[in-house]
Amino acid sequence: MAASGKRDHWVGFDLGGTKMMACVYDGAYNVKGRKRKKTKAQIGKQAGLARMVKTIHEALEDAAISPGRLAGIGLGCPGPLDLDKGVIIETPNLGWRNAHVKDAMEKAFGCPAVIANDVDAGVYGEFRFGAAKGAHCVVGVFPGTGIGGGCVYEGAILRGRTGSCMEIGHMPVTVDGPLCGCGQRGCLETYASRLSIAANCAAAAYRGQAPNLLKAAGSNLENIRSGAIADAIKSGDKAVELIVREAARRIGWVMAGVINLLAPDVVLLGGGLVEDMPEIFKKEVDAATKKRVMPSIKKSFKVAVAELGGDAGATGMAAWARNVIAGE
Repeated sequence: MAASGKRDHWVGFDLGGTKMMACVYDGAYNVKGRKRKKTKAQIGKQAGLARMVKTIHEALEDAAISPGRLAGIGLGCPGPLDLDKGVIIETPNLGWRNAHVKDAMEKAFGCPAVIANDVDAGVYGEFRFGAAKGAHCVVGVFPGTGIGGGCVYEGAILRGRTGSCMEIGHMPVTVDGPLCGCGQRGCLETYASRLSIAANCAAAAYRGQAPNLLKAAGSNLENIRSGAIADAIKSGDKAVELIVREAARRIGWVMAGVINLLAPDVVLLGGGLVEDMPEIFKKEVDAATKKRVMPSIKKSFKVAVAELGGDAGATGMAAWARNVIAGE
């Protein structure tokens, strides 16, 4: 490992419910080292923070860089968050409460740390290096287990006073719709998340309307992942395709309202569902937004699919940390 010297490297960290990943970047954002581990949420908050520290150490070892070379660490975390204190207030997928992520990393590595919402991190990564590079305003919507949203406006992540915002998945679609995990009814997530899509696909499989899905994954929600849904469509399950297209249209209808509010030049689509079915989501969201937005702004934006894949969050967090810490 290289000896301590100039602090000229950055770590981007992506924390998820099932996996965590640390990437080490030089000043030109070349990846010098990386380490990916299962999150193992069941081990609890303190053991989880220690696992994050170990993952970063192993990424530094992979890069042959000492901790003394780190200028800062950016951590993309599921929320809700206290962004200024660097605390995960609560996250259902991890079961952590009041996790002082920023303090833990700063004590372990002796450099500044910054946290942000994980979807905001992905959108910022695409703004700096991917499908939304250089946009004046980019709004991202990432359908997965839930539906995450994020916005970069004039080069900065749009946020609330203490926490993140852009909870697109919890925008109301109907007054008395299905119960959402947030406790409200009729949120977009209840109609267009992977969990909602999978539930509808499972019902179609059970009814005999999706024979290819039934053969490959059964009617168990745990087995109906994004890849299984995409494969079923490719194999000819029209019922599954109709379910996905309807969900994508609902996302487009909600995004039309967001476009009317913020007038973004890029609407960015990402997340597991989009990665596996990019053509369907881009076509349906584009058509739905164009149909629903004000005529005067219909030609002022484009719908784009994220380009950075699984590295978007880590890359975005390294760049955002550098922006916050060093003003670069």
